Amino acid sequence: MTTGLIPGGQPPDPRPTGGLPQQRREPVGQAAQHVENRSRSSVITARAAASFEPVGRSVASARSFVRDTLQGWGFADIVDDAVVLTSELVTNAVVHAGTSADLLCLRSDEGVRIEVADRYPEREIPLQASAINMGSPDREGGRGLQLCAALAGRWGVEYAPTHKTVWFQLDLPARAVGTRAAGPALPANLLPLADGRVRVAVVQIDRTGHITAWNEDAEDLFGYPAEQVTGKPLTDLAAWPHTPGTSTGIADALQLSRWEGSYGIRAADGRVTPVYASHLRVRDTGGEPSTVCLLVRDHERAVLQTPLRVPASDTSTSEGQSTDPFEVFIGYPAPDDLDGLLQRTVERARDMLDGDSAFLLLATDDETELEVRASTGLPSARQRFARVPVEAGSGRYGSARMPAVHDDLTAVPGAVPLLNGTGMRSVVTVPLKVEGRLTGSLGVAAEAPGRYSNEEALRLQFAADRIALAVESARLGELERLRRGSLNFLVEASDLLAGTLDRDQTLALMAQMTVPTLATWCAVYTIAHQASEPYLSYVLHEDEELIDGIKSLLSKVPPPDPVPTPGARVWTAPAEVAHQAALRSSMRSLGLSGGPTHQVTPGIGPTLATASAVGGETVVLPLVARNRVIGMLTLGKPTDEHFRQEILELAEDLSRRAALALDNARLYSERTAISQSLQRSLLPPELPTIEGVEVEVIYRAAGEGNEVGGDFYDVFPIRDGAYGFAIGDVCGTGPNAAAVTGLARHALRLLAREGLSGPAVLERLNSAILDEGARSRFLTLLYGEMRPQEDGSAELKVVCAGHPLPLRLRQDGSVEPAAEPQPLLGVIDDLELYEQTVTLDPGDVLLCVTDGVTERREGARMLGDDGLADVLTTCTGLTAGAVAARIMRAVERFASDAPSDDMAILAMRVPGLHKD
Repeated sequence: MTTGLIPGGQPPDPRPTGGLPQQRREPVGQAAQHVENRSRSSVITARAAASFEPVGRSVASARSFVRDTLQGWGFADIVDDAVVLTSELVTNAVVHAGTSADLLCLRSDEGVRIEVADRYPEREIPLQASAINMGSPDREGGRGLQLCAALAGRWGVEYAPTHKTVWFQLDLPARAVGTRAAGPALPANLLPLADGRVRVAVVQIDRTGHITAWNEDAEDLFGYPAEQVTGKPLTDLAAWPHTPGTSTGIADALQLSRWEGSYGIRAADGRVTPVYASHLRVRDTGGEPSTVCLLVRDHERAVLQTPLRVPASDTSTSEGQSTDPFEVFIGYPAPDDLDGLLQRTVERARDMLDGDSAFLLLATDDETELEVRASTGLPSARQRFARVPVEAGSGRYGSARMPAVHDDLTAVPGAVPLLNGTGMRSVVTVPLKVEGRLTGSLGVAAEAPGRYSNEEALRLQFAADRIALAVESARLGELERLRRGSLNFLVEASDLLAGTLDRDQTLALMAQMTVPTLATWCAVYTIAHQASEPYLSYVLHEDEELIDGIKSLLSKVPPPDPVPTPGARVWTAPAEVAHQAALRSSMRSLGLSGGPTHQVTPGIGPTLATASAVGGETVVLPLVARNRVIGMLTLGKPTDEHFRQEILELAEDLSRRAALALDNARLYSERTAISQSLQRSLLPPELPTIEGVEVEVIYRAAGEGNEVGGDFYDVFPIRDGAYGFAIGDVCGTGPNAAAVTGLARHALRLLAREGLSGPAVLERLNSAILDEGARSRFLTLLYGEMRPQEDGSAELKVVCAGHPLPLRLRQDGSVEPAAEPQPLLGVIDDLELYEQTVTLDPGDVLLCVTDGVTERREGARMLGDDGLADVLTTCTGLTAGAVAARIMRAVERFASDAPSDDMAILAMRVPGLHKD
């Protein structure tokens, strides 16, 4: 929130002058038949402005801003109406419109004008004569205009291209000349009590907050002579750092133009004297601002307190004021969020019983534990969300289900675990109950023993009974919001985890989803199998610079036990090791370890930072999948922080989903590794080196994770000086086609080395395929035998069984088929094949491909045999490797989609006796 205060003068109009003309809308009702704009004759004497972010807590901040501003201007009579209207209009802006709100308060001799502007660009600008929509009084939002019509003297709505402004003006009530406030005549027995002599301490404070004047009554009330306190800050004498019941500190209150309230002054004898104060901001003769403070004993506040406004039509209660016991205790208006309500409660409880601290705990759903949610006077950051058992301690004083008073906690150590080590001696605790069910516990403690009796316990219980229902209602609302957010979180987490089958990526996602949403740091342990130890697989912290330190620390800590019991369990080992490491580092830095300190000082910072990072609560959640613990998810907080129960429940839900995703990734990785190992066994281990012939192969298997499919190739020695080569295509792709691939490749080698001719090899292979029965698949195969010649050429005997014909590239760039088509394998029994002899002259290239190359498609276009031949004509003079690479690039560029069929390219070139 940004604010500005400009007293006096005529400020410029804050609204833009360009764009569409400002429009006024007619309110409904007899009280305002015509809406006037700001009176041009009125003189603006003060202006206060503030901007509020589009978040729910801005509404409460806006109410406080308007209340403080109007009270500072001395307009207490209209504060309540202004606060109610401002609350509704700011709610419309920051909650319903979802934009920031600009708040402007203008003081004039006629009254106060307040403007609330939002920036909702999609809002339609109404026509000049359109009817106004006042909304329904039963709706949660949209009541602002109705309230303006009911409470304000004048009001209006103005539109501009970038914002909308709703304004209202409250007129000051008529008073008798010289009279600020007046009360009725009362009988003597109804007048407030005072001491024999009423002392009014007059203390003047300079602009820096130091005391410059201290009268005799101040000496009598507090026991300090003027020379002892002059020049000291008033805050040094204040008993409390904040004004009871508000968020305004005393130092802040001294800066306001006018302020009334109560606080404590610590007297010379050490006792706290409750006082009621009236502050007035003035300027001295030199123009320097200072504050005059009038102080009386708190029970004599009637001497200074401004009387409440009571309309003549209703002498029982004033408009906007409530006699509800809840609002009497909490104040009006009550905070509209749970944390604000709980903090206001503990502050009021502390002040009501004149305590040094107060705390409020809320019960978990099963009422077995209490969770610290608000405290004052205690290290709240350290204790927030800490959990204590309901039945702690011994006897009835240890129970949270009934009021309890402890005169001295040293006599019953551990009766109130929250106060251990805080220095508090006496305490009173009362339960918060709704319909007989325990919902929380409220306590007030003091440093001195014996401070509280049953009377204070009854007073505190009365207050607790008044607020229990409101607290439970706010808590249920918060839980509902958390559960909705948790559901969205789990849905998004499930989508992310389901989107990958990679183990390492799954581990990273698990950690990134928990940090910083659920925890400050996270570590994931994995267990390969039941007999293995947990292994630290992944560590993440919201500060990347601390990750290495946490890894190092956790590597020195035995991993948590892989217990399959569901739910989070506390793991204290990291915090203990961190504290020990921090202690050793501190001792070395002080030179207590015997060595020179300058050698260890550079390592102290990271060690202490790591210790602080893991020094809070650490919990472990098992990762259980298929009735087996496959790892642990470890979540941690920094020093002195705890997890709230709702976060642990959300983490447990996440761990179940993460465990299944991690196990699926593990199974997929194992099966992929097995599949790839089997697939690699179907490919030749390496190509032989053939003297006088260059051989190059490029292979691409279709399908994710496949290394081999229905296409295959092989080049192998047969006998002295002769080599066999083959390239084939099994019908289909995937594992079934790969099985026939293995049969064909190994059968070719065995049969060829038996000395059989090419046609005989293929005929026997055809019989083997047909013997597979229903599992058989037809096969196209190009098989040949190659024998390099002494003159630098190579003689080839080729059989092409249903396969794309091999192409021969001559040195002059001509391309021609090197064989004739014959029947494919695996279809008919009586297969008669023949072989053809081809001679490759020096510089010639023989190109063999599978149909995945020639049938490459882009829409209705297909590369085909002619397209392949055109590409091959550009390969004259290239090596076999360059030819195969150029063919593959041309195939890939022919279509933008990924290949849908396996592809294999076998290129053989005869360089001759003298290589090019």
